[in-house]
Amino acid sequence: MTEQLAEIILKATQAKSIINTSLIQELWSGYGQILRCELEEGLSPSVIVKHVQPPNQSHHPRGWNTNLSHERKLKSYQVEINWYNDLAHRCDDYCRVPDTIHLQDRQGEMLMIMEDLNAAGFPIRKSEVSIPEIKACLSWLAHFHAKFMGVKGDGLWPVGTYWHLDTRPDELEAMQNKKLKAAAREIDKTLTGAKYQTLVHGDAKLANFCFSEKGQKVAAVDFQYIGQGSGMKDVAYFLSSCLHEENLSVCETELLRFYFETLKKALVLYDQLVDFEEIQQEWSKLYDYAWTDFYRFLDGWSPGHWKMHDYSENIKNKVLKQLS
Repeated sequence: MTEQLAEIILKATQAKSIINTSLIQELWSGYGQILRCELEEGLSPSVIVKHVQPPNQSHHPRGWNTNLSHERKLKSYQVEINWYNDLAHRCDDYCRVPDTIHLQDRQGEMLMIMEDLNAAGFPIRKSEVSIPEIKACLSWLAHFHAKFMGVKGDGLWPVGTYWHLDTRPDELEAMQNKKLKAAAREIDKTLTGAKYQTLVHGDAKLANFCFSEKGQKVAAVDFQYIGQGSGMKDVAYFLSSCLHEENLSVCETELLRFYFETLKKALVLYDQLVDFEEIQQEWSKLYDYAWTDFYRFLDGWSPGHWKMHDYSENIKNKVLKQLS
């Protein structure tokens, strides 16, 4: 914690002093830190500080430390600042996100000071979840997708998700599955050509959801890869993050039914004048394509990844058969 950073935090929060600072996590590839600062007086007892300081030489855990990777990461933090600055205030209790206190972007060094969701009633992080807890996250996603149906969002990714094909040429080149590689562009075209587009979180894994004490409500963080897309991108990726293949096979129908039932109610709640039946029909078909699109990324990025199991293999094969 530099003196300059401390001064910015104190001014933004109107606090007398920073009582304690604790590290929540290092940012991916050494690009900075996320801190919790406990404060004396001020607007709140604590805040979360996301401090982005790009390294001179990044160290990617899987060796993908290229100039393209560096530029993608920098843009992702700029996108996140744009999201918090322009659109995050539209979220409500059904798709809760942290309130924004201060944003700063100076020559690649970025600072986000935000509400501490622990203090706001979302103190639990989970690595394993029950079906009701999965449904709490799917409810968040359904309301988020309904809220931002048709919204493009200036300054966000034109196409959301961190694995989008156009941003991953190195991983495409490294793919081992030649049939899937040949179909990659057509799969992407099917997803991006969908009639109904919303804003997708873009990295909606379990680790990015904060739970209430009883697990009935959630809030979400980490909006570096938010952009346009079918809601199925978030749903498929989220389910891949919290269920193993045997659970996916058993629970897929129930969980997708719940998501769409919640989406239908949320579209009414937000007065979205769209045809739900048409959305459900289109997006239900895109679930397999969204899953296969992520599988395509894994095949180039991390061959043999644990998510490349029989369930995802079967979905990938089904999509390739449809395309052929």
